[in-house]
Amino acid sequence: MELNSNDIKAHMGKAIDSLKKDLSGLRVGRASASMLDQVTVNAYGSSMPLNQVSTISVPEARLLLVNVWDSSLVVAAEKSIRESPLGLNPMVEGNILRINIPALSEDRRIEITKVAAKYAENSKIAVRNIRRDYIENVRKLQKNGEISEDQKHKDENLIQEITNKVISNIDNVLSLKEKEILEN
Repeated sequence: MELNSNDIKAHMGKAIDSLKKDLSGLRVGRASASMLDQVTVNAYGSSMPLNQVSTISVPEARLLLVNVWDSSLVVAAEKSIRESPLGLNPMVEGNILRINIPALSEDRRIEITKVAAKYAENSKIAVRNIRRDYIENVRKLQKNGEISEDQKHKDENLIQEITNKVISNIDNVLSLKEKEILEN
């Protein structure tokens, strides 16, 4: 039974896609609606993404407006934004939350790079878990006599090779984002 390296790459690629999505929320300097993608609100007995209970717009380069559809969720939305790792301070005006995006201090830039590094580490953990699952499957196949010992070693090496490349890609994505954060 041949190991399908494309399956492994596809599974591990999802970790990179997720990382890129997470990092896109760490905009620096300019306001972006995607900044709030990671913010969830306790609404209707469950945790929902902010963009599912409101409209997020960017009327100016350093201003976000969050129009919360249900007035009973305004306080919860404000609290979620305030407690997020983004360091934002929304002002309530009826159903609208006005969020000024401050120019970043050097300390805040360093703080944001730490959040980015945490996202990258979570992606690496996901990749390592995928590696572990594939290696366990290969070992089961060998134990059941479906593949030889040599094939098991070849497959394990292939899985590790792919893992190393994906982790290297994660490091590159993080490095580019850190550079963007520290330069702006």
